[in-house]
Amino acid sequence: MPLNDAKIRNLKSKEKPYKVGDFDGLFILVKVSGAKSWRFKYRIDGKEKLLVIGDYPAISLLQARQARDAARVELAAGGDPSETKQEEKRIRRESRGHTFEKVGAAFLDKQRKEGKSPATLSKTEYHLKLANKDFGRKPISDITSPMVLRCLRKVEAKGNYETAHRLRARIGSIFRYAVASGIAETDPTYALRDALIRPTVTHRAAITDPKALGALMAAIDDFQGQTTTRIGLQLLAILAQRPGELRHARWEEIDIEAAVWSIPAKMMKMRKPHNVPLPDQALVLLAQLRNLTGNGVLLFPSLRSWQRPMSENTLNAALRRMGYSGEEMTAHGFRASFSTLANESGLWNPDAIERALAHVEKNEVRRAYARGEHWDERVRLADWWALELDKYLRDR
Repeated sequence: MPLNDAKIRNLKSKEKPYKVGDFDGLFILVKVSGAKSWRFKYRIDGKEKLLVIGDYPAISLLQARQARDAARVELAAGGDPSETKQEEKRIRRESRGHTFEKVGAAFLDKQRKEGKSPATLSKTEYHLKLANKDFGRKPISDITSPMVLRCLRKVEAKGNYETAHRLRARIGSIFRYAVASGIAETDPTYALRDALIRPTVTHRAAITDPKALGALMAAIDDFQGQTTTRIGLQLLAILAQRPGELRHARWEEIDIEAAVWSIPAKMMKMRKPHNVPLPDQALVLLAQLRNLTGNGVLLFPSLRSWQRPMSENTLNAALRRMGYSGEEMTAHGFRASFSTLANESGLWNPDAIERALAHVEKNEVRRAYARGEHWDERVRLADWWALELDKYLRDR
C-alpha cells in the first residue's frame, strides 16, 4: 500500500533497520537511530541494484517519487541511476578543488610556457590578485556573473574604467581556459560585456613640435637623477621603441659591430621579432651604458636587483621631475613624436616608418603584399631621426 506523510511520521525505530515500501521500487529505510532514508531498488541485467535518494523529511515523499520516476526513465534509456549519481558526486568533489585561484595559477603557468612577455605576465598576476580577493577560493564552476560584476564594480568605483574592462577580459580568458579543460561549463563574463562604463579613449601625450622637443632633449641632457634613467630616455627618443621593450632589453640582443638591436618575438607586442638599426648617437649611449651595466644581463636593471628590469614607472617619473606632466609627455610618447615628424617631413615611405615602429598592417590584403622590412630605408631613417633630434636640441 502506498505511503503517505502520516504513515511515514509514525514509523518508529526498532532494534534492527527495516524497510517500508511505497511502489515501483521506492521504499523508505528506518534506521536504528530513527533516521529515515529513501531508497530505490531496481535491476540491470538481472542484478539487483540500489539508488540512495536521500533522507526524509529533507526529501519529501513527492520529491522521492519524482527522483524514482526520473531514475526509471534513465533505466529505460539504458542508463544506470546509481552510477550516474556517483559520477555527479565525483565531479562535485573535484570541482571543489578547482578554485578560481588554482585555475588562474595554471593559466598563468601556461602563459609562461608560451613565452609571453614579462609585461603580459605581470598584468595577469595583477588581475589575478584583484579577482582572487573576491572569489579566488570559490570553485570556478560556482562563480556567477553577479559575483564577477561585484568585483569589477569595485575597480570601476575608483574611476579605473579601463582597468575594469581589462580585468573582465582577463577573467574571461581564465574561464575559457577552464571550459577547454573540462573544469567549467560557461564563461560568466560573456554576459557582462555591456555592463561596465566604457572608458574615454585618450591618446598618450606626446610632443610633436620640433622646438618643444628640442627643449625636452635639453632637459634630459641636464637630468640630475640616475645616469641609466637619462640614457634610457635618450635611447627612447632616438630609437622610438616601446618603453617595455627597452626596459627588458638584454645585452645579448645588441650587436655593436652590425649596429643592430634584435628584439626577440616574445618581447614584442605583436609577437614577431623586430630589428632596430642603431645610429651613431645610440651606439655612443650604449657604450656609456655598458660601463654601468655591461657586467649584467639587462641594459636597464632595477636598482634593487640586477635580475629584474627597471620599473615601468621610472622613465615617466623622470619626465615628471623635469616638469613635464602626464598630459604633456610620456615615455611612450617618443614614438608619436618620431612618427608625426617623420611623416610630416615627406622624406620617407610611410611603410618604412610603420616598420620602424613595429606596427602591423591592419588591412589583410596590404599586409600580404607589404612583407618587406624596408631595411635599407629604415637605416637611413634612423640616422636622419638622430640627426634631427640633435638639430632640434641646437635650435630650441
